[in-house]
Amino acid sequence: MSVPKKRKTSSSVGRRRSHHALKKVTLSVCPKCSKAVLPHTACEFCGTYKNREIIKIKTKKTKSE
Repeated sequence: MSVPKKRKTSSSVGRRRSHHALKKVTLSVCPKCSKAVLPHTACEFCGTYKNREIIKIKTKKTKSE
């Protein structure tokens, strides 16, 4: 196995790691139910995308039913 000839400086290590930081999640608002939704995805709560129903969401049954 080869061994590095020179020690990596902290600045070059930092430059390599500059893209490792976490980025903020961008959220948009669903126009139908006003919940936070990832952009370009269907709403998990109401099942709409671009004001059209894409996914049929089943309603939760309560214990009395």
